[in-house]
Amino acid sequence: MTSVLEVSGLEVDFDGTPAVRGVDFALQRGEVLGLVGESGSGKSATALAVLGLLPGNAVVRGSVRLDGTELVGASDRALSKVRGSRISMVFQDPLSAFTPVYRIGDQIAEAVRAHQDIPRERARARAVELLDLVGIPEPHVRAGSYPHEFSGGMRQRAMIAMAMANDPDVILADEPTTALDVTIQAQVLDVLRTAQRETGAALVLVSHDLGVIAGAADRVAVMYAGRIVETASAEDLFARPRMPYTLGLIGAVPRLDVAGEVLVPIPGSPPGAGSLAPGCPFAPRCPLAEDACRGEEPELRAVDGEHLAACVRADEIVAQGLGPLDVFPVPTIPAARGARVPEVPEAPEVPEVPGGEQPSDGEQASDGEQPSDGEQPSDGAQASGSRQTSGAAAASEQPPAETVLDVRGLVKTFPVLKGTAFKRRVGSVHAVDGVDLRIRRGETLALVGESGSGKSTTLFELLNLVRPEGGEIELFGQSLDGLGKAARRALRGQVQIVFQDPMASLDPRMTVGDIIAEPLHAQGVDRRTAGGRIPGLLEQVGLDPAHATRFPHEFSGGQRQRIGIARALSVGPQLLVLDEPVSALDVSVQAGVLNLLQRLKAELGLAYLFVSHDLSVVRHIADRVSVVYLGRTVEAGAVDEVFERPRHPYTQALLSAVPLPDPVRERERQRTRILLPGDPPSPTRRYEGCRFRGRCPVYADLGAEEQARCASEVPVDQEHGDDHVAACHFPRVREVV
Repeated sequence: MTSVLEVSGLEVDFDGTPAVRGVDFALQRGEVLGLVGESGSGKSATALAVLGLLPGNAVVRGSVRLDGTELVGASDRALSKVRGSRISMVFQDPLSAFTPVYRIGDQIAEAVRAHQDIPRERARARAVELLDLVGIPEPHVRAGSYPHEFSGGMRQRAMIAMAMANDPDVILADEPTTALDVTIQAQVLDVLRTAQRETGAALVLVSHDLGVIAGAADRVAVMYAGRIVETASAEDLFARPRMPYTLGLIGAVPRLDVAGEVLVPIPGSPPGAGSLAPGCPFAPRCPLAEDACRGEEPELRAVDGEHLAACVRADEIVAQGLGPLDVFPVPTIPAARGARVPEVPEAPEVPEVPGGEQPSDGEQASDGEQPSDGEQPSDGAQASGSRQTSGAAAASEQPPAETVLDVRGLVKTFPVLKGTAFKRRVGSVHAVDGVDLRIRRGETLALVGESGSGKSTTLFELLNLVRPEGGEIELFGQSLDGLGKAARRALRGQVQIVFQDPMASLDPRMTVGDIIAEPLHAQGVDRRTAGGRIPGLLEQVGLDPAHATRFPHEFSGGQRQRIGIARALSVGPQLLVLDEPVSALDVSVQAGVLNLLQRLKAELGLAYLFVSHDLSVVRHIADRVSVVYLGRTVEAGAVDEVFERPRHPYTQALLSAVPLPDPVRERERQRTRILLPGDPPSPTRRYEGCRFRGRCPVYADLGAEEQARCASEVPVDQEHGDDHVAACHFPRVREVV
């Protein structure tokens, strides 16, 4: 079969620095190719180079042929005829891709008329038709809206509508689901499948999410340091990876269908652009590296049929059936008193690989980042070549732990103001409207829900340490109602936060040592005492104490997050509030930070309030989970119980939307996936009855009398076991994982 798109020897340099180094692939009509790899691997640069959308300082070499027509070196006029017509693009951030001063419908119509000689009215009708096809409600009305009036998911669906406007031969989708809620991600992926089906186009899907790739791609290409290092069919690559880097990526991913495993961190960091050493670029991070790996960079070669890998030891990996845990060391995490610990079966003995150089304990950083310039792992993070054995039995023998946080019926509203010089209140945003939380010492409670559900507002209400607008908050048995200044200051030392974006939360003008010491100074600790604690804190999070004089920009993303954790630990808190602490990290670095958090909790007896939109991460790290929808708790309980036997339809939809990094299972799940319609309703309204009923799949199948109950009566928590409650009139267990 003739390929619709052929890329061969593609190279991209930025100001003389190589970013893409000889990429080759071919796409058949209707085929989906997934491009995966860490940040900086060259995925997006490859996709943008195909369409000639790189900035002016980029130099592109090699060949990109569309049905035999060469695109590299083509004039801008020639490429303009291809862009949007033969090849279309779905960008990562649709808000910046759309023109803010033009209506959505007009922009889609413009894309149609740029390549088709049709009247303006017909182009507008086509725009409405496309918006309807991608699931935009009331498309004839929403076509007249501006981009800022659409939600993130709706903007991405509109971008896909524009991409399919001229029935292209190839669609390039660059991280199209990044930063979207899991339910919206499922909608967008479904729309992408619709676009491909309607146009018959080939699809290049760039993503860091291996679950997304597993469910969507026919073939997968893994990129590292600007090259494809492994490629095969999706089923073969996920089941039998041949390249150590691919093994590490798969082992680092937390899975929704597996309870709390110790994740496999990849040591070190990807090489910087233009700083490649001779030999295999992955050799400095690879536990199987030998002398041959450091001499000459291996070519991408056939290992088994159409399965290609750029590794001199690929045949040994196949012959001995090595998995992630056989190749990469994992840290040992002790049992935490009163909380669930990672519980995994014992792994078989690790096969001996001739010539392999296994790193010593001192060569593995606790988060998978290779120590540099003296960086050493902290005590308790010793590397081990097999999975951690279960400590759950030991933990269960401990007496029940004391409650560190108890929240009952929390309420918080914000005013909606109108006017310029004289503002008046015209309404309220009901951000939190009945949240209940309880955390015991040594326990991790995860708070999950879509954007706008009230998670962040709940955190701010806790951290304000003042009497809430409604409900009650108790910290360490002490109510926040009527706290004095001295008591509030003492409590602030017991509750600390780790932010989502470590770069934004660290002052770039301060050294790391000063950043970590700042909370100590706020608590009245003198400078000498504070300075004496900094080396121990850095060691505790796996960083070199000698780096205390460096500035935040001199560290990688994972290391900066470790600095944020060290700052939070500096005053000896009992409760850490973790606000999406790993969402901005590559999966390889994320694994190490999650392992670090597990170890610190066990060693220090910490309690965590963990906010995340990634339910796979929640399954890995949490003991209990609380699901919130539109400011109200709808289900809560032990994480294994809630995930395996969810009662509330909203929880079921969230879990159903999470992709698994297993192509076979993921495609089976797609047939029964619960796709919630639209976005959550506005929190500016007070809703009678169940606020989820407008999107609830159960409500749609109820009789008139039962629907009337949902519409008029607010559901209250119903117990479904020792530690499982759900606020639903008609709770039904549904297996969705």
